[in-house]
Amino acid sequence: MIQNPKRYTITAALPYTNGPIHIGHLAGVYVPSDIYSRYLRLQGRDVLFVCGSDEHGVAISMKAKKEGITPQEVIDKYDGIIRKSFSDFGISFDNYSRTSAKIHHDTASEFFKKLYDKGDFIEEVTEQLYDAKADQFLADRFVVGTCPKCGNEEAYGDQCEKCGSTLNATDLINPKSTITGETPIMKATKHWFLPLDRYEDFLKEWILVGHKNDWKPNVYGQVKSWIDGGLEPRAVTRDLDWGIDVPVEGAEGKKLYVWFDAPIGYISSTKEWALREGKDWEPYWKDQDTKLVHFIGKDNIVFHCIIFPAMLKAEGSYILPDNVPANEFLNLEGNKLSTSKNWAVWLHEYLEEFPNQQDVLRYALTSNAPETKDNDFTWKDFQARNNNELVAIYGNFINRVVVLTNKYYNGLVPQPYEFSEVDEATLTELKAYPAVISSSLERYRFREALSELMNVARLGNKYLADEEPWKVIKDNPERVQTQMYVALQIAAALSSLCEPFLPFTAKKLSRILKIEHPLNWNSVAQNSDLIPAGHQIGEAELLFAKIEDEEIQKQIDKLEATKTANKAENKIAEPQKEAIQFEDFAKMDIRTGTILEAEKMPKANKLLILKIDTGIDVRTIVSGIAESFKPEDIIGKKVTVLVNLVPRNLRGVESQGMILMTTNAEGKLVFVNPDTDGVANGETIN
Repeated sequence: MIQNPKRYTITAALPYTNGPIHIGHLAGVYVPSDIYSRYLRLQGRDVLFVCGSDEHGVAISMKAKKEGITPQEVIDKYDGIIRKSFSDFGISFDNYSRTSAKIHHDTASEFFKKLYDKGDFIEEVTEQLYDAKADQFLADRFVVGTCPKCGNEEAYGDQCEKCGSTLNATDLINPKSTITGETPIMKATKHWFLPLDRYEDFLKEWILVGHKNDWKPNVYGQVKSWIDGGLEPRAVTRDLDWGIDVPVEGAEGKKLYVWFDAPIGYISSTKEWALREGKDWEPYWKDQDTKLVHFIGKDNIVFHCIIFPAMLKAEGSYILPDNVPANEFLNLEGNKLSTSKNWAVWLHEYLEEFPNQQDVLRYALTSNAPETKDNDFTWKDFQARNNNELVAIYGNFINRVVVLTNKYYNGLVPQPYEFSEVDEATLTELKAYPAVISSSLERYRFREALSELMNVARLGNKYLADEEPWKVIKDNPERVQTQMYVALQIAAALSSLCEPFLPFTAKKLSRILKIEHPLNWNSVAQNSDLIPAGHQIGEAELLFAKIEDEEIQKQIDKLEATKTANKAENKIAEPQKEAIQFEDFAKMDIRTGTILEAEKMPKANKLLILKIDTGIDVRTIVSGIAESFKPEDIIGKKVTVLVNLVPRNLRGVESQGMILMTTNAEGKLVFVNPDTDGVANGETIN
């Protein structure tokens, strides 16, 4: 670990511009990286926080094919949505770039060329999967098949999302092209490989020995598993029509592999920032006194802990990451988040449906962050954390302090008198919290740090509850001045300490307290007069609003609708039955009819007795639909009836036919009936 670095370079995984940002991305990468960056800035550190849109690779090409537009149109559309979402949500990037930018193309090309000129690549002709029908080589994500490690039949050519194994497309069992559905053939093609096996000893020493005690167990364990399994050369070029051209002779039609060019996006984003700000970019990537930290999700561990460090080591002039605090996955209501299945809470939609409640989501995602294992986001838990914690603890304390200060002193911070032991102990405990929260943040334990922040609000609530200034005011107003002064110091401390976690709340609280310049993190630990006597504060405002059941139910219903739509889209029709002759069908007399009467069959849960006008008569039909329909709801309903079915006695009632039914995506019964108005009863269906 680097002790007392001169500067920090913090990177957040580049989001693919094939869709918007959802809560899984936020919980895994962007909220923790933003908390860490904001915290360091409050300490007065030199911080560079960079990110950008990842706009190359197969994911973009697949999206373009699906939507019937060009890759450029895809990246422009989603880059705009993602940028606005990040900005509206308060993610405090110092620079957000794009890998389609010229500065990135130039940086990635120069990086490749330097390694190429040094002879660090292996040039090799290999057999790759090729779709003869589409007349193109298949990049990893254009191939699906059975994972050789866990048997998942829907594994991609680069990774199995079920077991997390990183694969090569040629590893898959029974591979299929996602473009045409055809079984691909093997065809020779030339590519350049980074020989990862050459870097095994370096990676063992750097990670397995050097970072054994400070990297998260989930990250260290995955890296160790990879290294113990033996590293092999990894292709850094692809046969694609979208991406950065391989900048050497004989590489026509080849592009840089997206996982070679994407992490270089951190460097090109830094260059872009430096040009704009008139700074030198190199110290942030090449000075040994710089602490480099990568925030990523667990699916990117291998690229940031093995492949990118091997690239940096090969290049020779770059520093290596001090830490890669990757998070695990966040699930949604018990199911894995999925962009393709729309099983997600999209950030841009959340911001529209819960206006001015960015911090509620930041709080919920941090307090439930998947730091060491997969966790589950539920709307009920989101509501409970807002109502029972933000509103009932944090908001309640601030409201009581501000209301009482305005009531007793017209909003002026009172002059304290002699501090009691309780006052001294409370202020001493308050001064300890910056160090306690810092300790958690420095170890990337954001859940723990947030819990300690809420303990500051709990400290304030307990102090007021124990001291009861509203009771003391009549007999000892001087004592209440001291009590309110102490309570206001806690409120002022919260305006600073909550800024990394809840930046919008910090700004609002500072406005209420009329603190014009944000308090320095360390001043909370050193000063007892964070907000001095005689200072004028503002009127009370609610920091947080209670979230009602109706708002939560709306979100749950929205997800249920998505689930239903997915079932309908993915439903596999029953296979065709054995073929029949026309004469077999002609024997059936199927007519349109109308239900005239309906009643439940006594002592039978499933049966309804129906009177149906078939056009040729009015007959009784017993139907097993009582669990799906109330009798009164289906009177007058148009139905389709098989009228020449041999009558059958059911519980003493003769049933003279059968109504035709099917099921919808939810498995509910649906009448098969004519949609066109004016179809008379008795019309035959043939």
